[in-house]
Amino acid sequence: MTRRLTVRAPGVALRLDPRTIGVTALLVVAALAAGAWTVTAVGVRIPYADMVEILGGGGRRADRFILLDLRLPRVSLALLAGAAFGLSGAVFQSLSRNPLGSPDVIGFTTGAATGAVVAILVLGAGTAGAATGAVVGGILTAAVVYALAALGGGAIRRLVLVGIGVSAMLVAVNSYVLSRARLDEAQSAATWLVGTLNGRTWDSVRLLGIALLVLMPLLLMLSRPLGMLELGDDSAHSLGVRVRRTRPLLVFLAVAVCAVATAATGPVVFVALAAPQIARRLTGTAAPQLVPAAVTGALVMVLSDFAAQRLLAPAQVPVGVITGAVGGVYLAWVLSVQWRRGSQ
Repeated sequence: MTRRLTVRAPGVALRLDPRTIGVTALLVVAALAAGAWTVTAVGVRIPYADMVEILGGGGRRADRFILLDLRLPRVSLALLAGAAFGLSGAVFQSLSRNPLGSPDVIGFTTGAATGAVVAILVLGAGTAGAATGAVVGGILTAAVVYALAALGGGAIRRLVLVGIGVSAMLVAVNSYVLSRARLDEAQSAATWLVGTLNGRTWDSVRLLGIALLVLMPLLLMLSRPLGMLELGDDSAHSLGVRVRRTRPLLVFLAVAVCAVATAATGPVVFVALAAPQIARRLTGTAAPQLVPAAVTGALVMVLSDFAAQRLLAPAQVPVGVITGAVGGVYLAWVLSVQWRRGSQ
């Protein structure tokens, strides 16, 4: 019998098993190792000894610029954004009880992108304004999708289908806004809409880092009610979960995490879809695994960014191109598995 460690704190009780702890630790090591390899191996090579010297305040000025101003912000943002997408995807897949219920499929990521694009191209907003627009756009999209899915009851069952429809309309809105913008602004926004880490600075890292520091502990505190909601509303209510309060709060927090990540990197697709499922298979549990999903998302994002920089070197492709290509194959596999289960 597998022993489980129960950690209790005010308002939260986490049940951890040794396999989950071990898998999470290995994923953390793998993500950090992949980040370190990306920093030193892409472009101008910087040996580890020189990197340590630079981090200590020494080193050549050119190497300091490459490491501190170009590579470390990019890798740090990849880790944080991947964690944010994986965390958000785990919450939505658990709430919808559907492996396709990730924010990029449901349309929340597209809604956040619409808010950011309108803020940038229409209102002329900067980094903070784009982040605010993304959060507002994501939350409004979530409210619309949930309200439409709830018409006639059965909101959870129809969430994915309604979200796909709303996402298609928002893509049309984004295309219209791009068509009305100046050519240089439209080109920049179009690249951002694919999802990219090119040219990102410490400002984006700090913004996303602060958001995760605030929102991730709140989501972890709600992980136990989240697992109960997977049993159904009646079962969760009988176990003491305030369904009408807990579910909207979870949706709001998960949308906020996803929206801030989208504002920082653009709508990088399929990380939120794949990371929670990979984490569940690695940990061998059907319960929501928020921390493993976040770490898996960070690892997927860093590896995808490494491929984006090396695949067509010296040219660099947006990281969203890599995640989209890999995610398309993954999505086809998920659909085929569901079709086989349904036909049995």
